[in-house]
This record gives sequence, structure tokens and C-alpha cells, in this order.
Amino acid sequence: MKQQLEPLFTPWKIGNCEIKNRIVLTSMGGTNLLGWMEVNHFDKDGAKFILEVAKNNCGLVLPGCQPVYNPMYGQWLYKKKKMYEDLAKWMPEFHKTGAKLFVQLTAGFGRSFTISEMMETLYTNKALRVLAKPFMDLDKITAAPSPSPNRWSDKVPSREMTVEEIQEFITAFGKTAKLLKDAGVDGVEIHAVHEGYLLDQFTLKYVNQRTDEYGGSFENRYRFAVEIVKEIKKVCGQDFPVSLRYSVESKTKGFREGALPGESFTEAGRDMAESEKAAKYLQDAGYDMLNCDNGTYDAWYWAHPPIYMPENCNLEDVAHIRKFVDIPVVCAGRMDPETAAAAIADGRIDGAGFARQFLADQEWVTKLMNDKEDDIRPCILCHNGCFNMCHYKGVPNDQALSDSLHLARCAVNAETMQWEKHEIVPTTSPKKVHIIGGGIGGMEAARVLKLRGHEPVIHEQTDHLGGTFIAASAESYKGKLRDLLTWYRKQMADLKIEIHYNEKVESIAPFAGAPVIIATGAVPRVLKKVPGHEKMVEACEYLTGTPVGEKVAVIGGGLTGCEIAYELALQGKQPVIVEMKNDLIAQTGVCLANSSYLREWFAWKKVPVYLETTLQEVKDDSIVCKDASGKEITIPCDSVISSAGYIPNPLAPKGSNVSLVGDCDGVGNLRSVVWRAYEVAMKI
Repeated sequence: MKQQLEPLFTPWKIGNCEIKNRIVLTSMGGTNLLGWMEVNHFDKDGAKFILEVAKNNCGLVLPGCQPVYNPMYGQWLYKKKKMYEDLAKWMPEFHKTGAKLFVQLTAGFGRSFTISEMMETLYTNKALRVLAKPFMDLDKITAAPSPSPNRWSDKVPSREMTVEEIQEFITAFGKTAKLLKDAGVDGVEIHAVHEGYLLDQFTLKYVNQRTDEYGGSFENRYRFAVEIVKEIKKVCGQDFPVSLRYSVESKTKGFREGALPGESFTEAGRDMAESEKAAKYLQDAGYDMLNCDNGTYDAWYWAHPPIYMPENCNLEDVAHIRKFVDIPVVCAGRMDPETAAAAIADGRIDGAGFARQFLADQEWVTKLMNDKEDDIRPCILCHNGCFNMCHYKGVPNDQALSDSLHLARCAVNAETMQWEKHEIVPTTSPKKVHIIGGGIGGMEAARVLKLRGHEPVIHEQTDHLGGTFIAASAESYKGKLRDLLTWYRKQMADLKIEIHYNEKVESIAPFAGAPVIIATGAVPRVLKKVPGHEKMVEACEYLTGTPVGEKVAVIGGGLTGCEIAYELALQGKQPVIVEMKNDLIAQTGVCLANSSYLREWFAWKKVPVYLETTLQEVKDDSIVCKDASGKEITIPCDSVISSAGYIPNPLAPKGSNVSLVGDCDGVGNLRSVVWRAYEVAMKI
């Protein structure tokens, strides 16, 4: 192990509970031990993930948050005793790893509850609302400190919680914590005065307009969180550790308005002055640890940092708040292990929280300890598999139901939380398999085939592996994507995959009789009907080095176009975005944490954005467009980049012995490429 990392692997205490090292798995929805958005039960998939992380040298493990009142079916978590008996039987196996387990409990979501189009229908139709109440009582699920707009939908507002409901929750926290303690769990974490969830909403002045004992003054706004820890300590004893998930600052300008790194703004939520006071107040109430980051659902990119956020984005704020308490403080949010280790060594923080990296590679801590960092499969902060709740103008949470029910899967690791259908099974009939194309899809297929015992052969028309992912990872801020590409190339070398470079395959006829996987990608959509289209630079051409001028029109405001515009602006150029739809990044599968960052960044930096606008002509020094009213507008520019999408380009059609993977099977994202390649390789 590198000497710089050693502080990460020193013991520490939360109350009287000793933790073997400073690495903390922070909670993620979907890694739950007692079920997620379903009938509560001891969840074997969640337990498998948690145990795998614990076996691989994580010190403190926090499974996914458990609502004490489950939004689905209206279950109180303390009422199902059987699952606690199952948990108690499992805990000795967990404790053999030497790790400690805190279960995170939440009061719920309030106005942050992710409303889908189906939920809007259930709520706005009175008859359906009554019929749905036994399994989804939206009126109760979305209740907040005060009437307020939902983060995702204008059609399902939040009503004010009653004092009786608050007391019912406080009692439920105590009863649930006692059952967990009796099952052998080492502690609990309360979720939270954090991220704009229900308990946090009570503390935030822009949400909480109450005039009773739970609103108004500082003490009243924090009363709910204080009464919860006092109840748990009364029921479980003073020595039972209780952590608090805590957002140091809200970084929020108001409802649905976040504040970006470096932006000057007036804080609508918790500012640092209040946080200094609140941290000590919560410690004095009985909390034994603060597990910290920043943000709310209105500024979601702080708590769920996309690739555009800086590494260690919350560290300075968390280190500052550490000065005001005597209890341990953990920092999470794009943490770099070496930076975390240095901060621990300096006494600035006590532990380092990591989440999605464990989805990409459950063994990453062990690899870190064994000087095998190059073997760590990196998280690329895409949210495509783990948390792809997306939202754009006029559309609430546009997430597939299968994704809503199965969070914590991973775009770059097809196996995570999908072990029943994605598991390496050795072949009983080894074959030579020809793979046409050495992009991510081709390499993932080759990797899985080799692990199963087949003999994959990659035929790549260039002198390098990577395909279009080279362009996709080219922007300056996409180091994690380049790390993934490096990881795949190393896998090919370590597995001794046969690769034929500079070999353009024109036909699969020479491979007759052998299985063939085609991974030839897609070709750019060319706007041939637009006069002057030949003057445009295609997106991938720009990303791989074609120069452009200072003022650049980007045609297409999807994710690719917006990321290109972002890169242009970072370079000091002047991008202009032209998009046919009524919002930027109006596409399924792009998490709101990612898309809201870009939308708000363009607004902050005053990047011109033309929505509901279509390109009519490309000239030498301008483009001509038509807006929603039919008015023709001319936009001066030096260069034009086309990001109008891609069309699948398979070398041959699917057949009995021919499979397609990647974008040649259907243009998607990295998740669709990796998962499809894995599944195809498992069927051969």
C-alpha cells in the first residue's frame, strides 16, 4: 500500500464503537437490507452486496436507507418482526469480516419524492387516488413541513404534516432502532438533515413556514431531528451509536434552483453560519457522528456529483464544520482516496465516504491496499445505472419502472445487484468467437467470453482500441471516462485477448460456422436537407481534434451537444446551443443531478440557448434558424458543430450465429452497451 494512503487504514471510534479503518460505504437506495419500494423483507441481494463490500476491507458499512414508513403499501418498518429475525441470523456472518454496520433510517422524502407521470395520474384522478391509497398514498408520502411545490411535478404538491404525524414518526424511529439493535446491528444513521429530504425540509426556512413548535425559530426547525435522537437514546441506551447524515450547506437559491461551485448567491437554506450552530446543537442532542456533504434536491449535483463537479467538492466545507464539534465527521462527494487520507492525517475529517465506486467495483478497497489500483474498475459518475431519475420541462421523473424498483445497478458493471441474471458461468463448449470492432462493446464481450473459457478474437480497423468512446471521453473534465478506457485496455492485455489491428472486415463470410459478434457502432446523422450542411464539423470529429473557431454554434442540445458546449466554454470559446425540443437534455436516462448542473451552468454563464429552434441553413459566417413562432433568425458564428444524433451501423444483420452489441444494435448509452455485450457473451 502507498504510504500516503495509510491514514485511511487507522482505527477510530463512533461513541464506544470501534471501526477498523476510515473508509465508509455511504448509503445508496437499492442496497437495502430490508427491501426497497416493496414489501419489507430481509433482502438477499442487498445482503450479498453489503457482505461483499465488508469482505473487501470497508470499515463502516451503511446499506441503503430504510423509510420507517415505507412509501409503498404504507408499512411501518417496525411491524414486520420476521425480517429482524432473519437479519439477526445473518449478522454473525457480517461481523466475521471485522466491519461495522449502521442501518440508515429515513423519515421520508416530503416534497423531494420523485413523482412520475403515472403518479401524477393517480393523484389528479380522484377515483384513482382513492383506489391507489392502500399501496401508494401520495398525500401522506409527499407531506412536508408546509405546503410546497414538489421538486419534480407541479401536479402533486405537498401538504403540511400534522403534529400527530410527526410524533408517530418519532415513535417509529425508536421502535425500529431497538429492533435493529436487538438484531445485532452496531448503530443507526438518521437520514437526515441532508439533501432536502423531509427532516432537512423542517430545518430549511424556504420550505418550513410553520408557526407551531416545529417551525419558526432555529430550535423549532431542528426539533424533529432532535426528538428522534432523544427517542432512540431513550429506547436503546446512551451507548448505542446514532449517526446523522448532514448537509453542511444547502447551496440552494430557492425552489428548483441550485447554486453552482463558484457562483455568488443568497442562500435560501442552511448557510455556514447556521451550520456551525446546528452541528454543535445536533451533537449536544445526542448524535454521535456527522456524515456530511452539501446540497438539496434543488441543488442535487452537490450530493450526487456528476463528472462536471470538482473532485472532493465538499471537503473544505466539511473540514470547516469539523472545528465546531467533538464527534467524528465523515466527508463524502467525489472523494479521492489520497486527498481523503491527507485530510484525515491532518485531523480535518475523521472518515471518508464513498458510494458509487463500490457499485463499479466491490473489491476496490482491497485492490487499493494491495497496490493494484490499475485493476480498479472506475465509477464514471454517469448515474446511468444507479440513479437515473431524470426530469425536463413538462415531464416529471422520466425513469423506467424497472429502474425505479432496481436502483444501485451499475452502468460499467453489469453484475452489480443483478447477480441472478448477470453472473459469469463457465462454458462447457469452448468456441472461437470473432468480434468485429474494438470499442467498449467489443471489449466487454471479449472480456466476458474469455472469463467463461471461450477464445475471443477482436478485429479492429484502426491501430487502437476504444472506438467512439475515445471521442466520448475526450473533454478535459472526463478523466474518469479515460480511466475506464485504460481499464478495458488493461483487461484485454491481462486476459491475453487476441486482437487484429488495422483489419477492416468487409464481410463476415470468412467466419462462417463460428459465432460472430458485431460491434461496429453507429454513424452520425447528417442533416442533408439543410443547405450548407457540409460546412459543419461532426461532434466526434471535434472531440478527436478538428479545430473550430471562437464563436461556435452547437446544433443539438442533447447530452452530447451540451457537454461539447460546456467544454467549449471552459476553453474560453463562445458556444451557442440550438435545440429543437423545449428543453436541454430532454432525454430519458440522464439523471437530474447531471442535467440540472449543465442547464444551470449555461444560465449562470449566459451561454445563449435557442430552444424550439430548427436549423435552416449553414453559411460561412452564420447559421439561419427558425424559432417556435416561425420567425427566421440569423446567428453569427465562426464554426458549426453538428450533434444531431447517430444511426446504428451494423456490418451484417442479426442471425443464428451473429449477434449485435453496442450502438450498432441501437443507439444508447454506456450502460446499454456494457449490459448488452455482457448478455450476448453469456449466451454463446
